[in-house]
Amino acid sequence: MTKQKPQNIDEYVSRFPLETKQVLNALLSCLHEVVPEAEKRLKWGVPAFTYRRVLFTVGAFKNHINFYPTPAAINAFKKELKPYSITKSALQLPLDQPLPFKLIHEIAKYRFRDVLENDAKWM
Repeated sequence: MTKQKPQNIDEYVSRFPLETKQVLNALLSCLHEVVPEAEKRLKWGVPAFTYRRVLFTVGAFKNHINFYPTPAAINAFKKELKPYSITKSALQLPLDQPLPFKLIHEIAKYRFRDVLENDAKWM
């Protein structure tokens, strides 16, 4: 029997162990503070924040959570992201370390502003 895909963000979060849920909820709350007017729903099977277009997504894994704010946002914060594992489009947040809320907030604000001022695309 296969698991049914989650239908909303609450169902997505509920599938993880308590520690992961706590970190995931803290990250989602942080992002909501930056863009409270954003629509929150699943996109590509993971939590996404949209306002005019997709702003950022979040994906939970066994040992970390990925924050996907787009390659442009990752590039803009390359210096600040040196202590973290990153990819072209994601910041990997280990579950066993505190979330860098201030940095996440700044990156999310940058992405939101980029969409508003420059009509920045997803990729």
